[in-house]
Amino acid sequence: MEEGKKRMAVLVGCNYPNTQNELHGCINDVLTMRDVLVKRFGFDLSHIQLLTDAPAAGRSDIMPTGANIMKALGEMVDRAEPGDVLFFHYSGHGTRIPSVKHGHPFRQDEAIMISLKYLGFLLTNVDFRQLVNRLAKGASFTMLSDSCYSGGLIDKEKEQIGPSTIPTRDPAPSDDHKPKSIPFETILQHLSSLTSICTHEIGTHLLELFGSEASLKFRLPLHGGSILWPELLKPDDGILLSGCQASEISADMSPSPAQGGAGKAYGAFSNATVLKEHSGQLSNRQVVMMARQRLQANGIEQHPCLYCSDKNADAVFLWQPQENYKSKIHKMLVNWGWWS
Repeated sequence: MEEGKKRMAVLVGCNYPNTQNELHGCINDVLTMRDVLVKRFGFDLSHIQLLTDAPAAGRSDIMPTGANIMKALGEMVDRAEPGDVLFFHYSGHGTRIPSVKHGHPFRQDEAIMISLKYLGFLLTNVDFRQLVNRLAKGASFTMLSDSCYSGGLIDKEKEQIGPSTIPTRDPAPSDDHKPKSIPFETILQHLSSLTSICTHEIGTHLLELFGSEASLKFRLPLHGGSILWPELLKPDDGILLSGCQASEISADMSPSPAQGGAGKAYGAFSNATVLKEHSGQLSNRQVVMMARQRLQANGIEQHPCLYCSDKNADAVFLWQPQENYKSKIHKMLVNWGWWS
């Protein structure tokens, strides 16, 4: 990598311990990813921030509250310079919430569910859009979300690999397979019990509980019953690799030793990104397609997707173009006045 260019990452794993929605493989996912980033992609360990909600080897003391996650992501984005590579890996629950956009009364938007004691904090597709909009020109922001309903988690990002033409359905729960989702109705009921406010508008509950820390989706100025979105529509260099389509669930796997899993839990998509099994460079498109193939081979009914610009679809995963040797020599000669 060219000298002076930074590689930075925020890794978030939420297992929701001691709740009825507890998962088992999410912290394992981000610990594995941390090793891959260092050993394969040249990330400095000091530039990787790890946030988990249960004790784990080498984890930071920062808990994955919504405020802490957005602070870590915001600081990473604000430090970015042209050529820098930024990466966000989330493994945990996802959900869908009714859209508050004008003209989309029946649409549902994507969100991730941050919970320490099942508090109900949501980060939405609008929050990730706003982060990408702040990104320095020439830097990249890659998001890998191993969560349910994760397709489209960066709002307005162009779909490159999207919904499968094959009809899909939510797989039935099994002993080794748990969906990484919390139903919206469950979240709303819990938030209502905390605020004692009688409304089905989830934004009202979140603003009451979290105020200025609530998702940007619910803090944007309202005008005539619709939300103003002009700053959210400009071109960007965000890259989303989602664990499934916006209408699907992602699986948290807890295979027994008899099933060849040595008892170690993991997220199906995180495990299927096959980064450790290929020594060569893979494009963002190849990573997603190979993950689809691997999940299908293992009988897991979820379809990873890719959302990014046309240019970034075939760009190498977690890699930025660098000047070749000849161009560097030419630049040196020009700077020395030996070449025009």
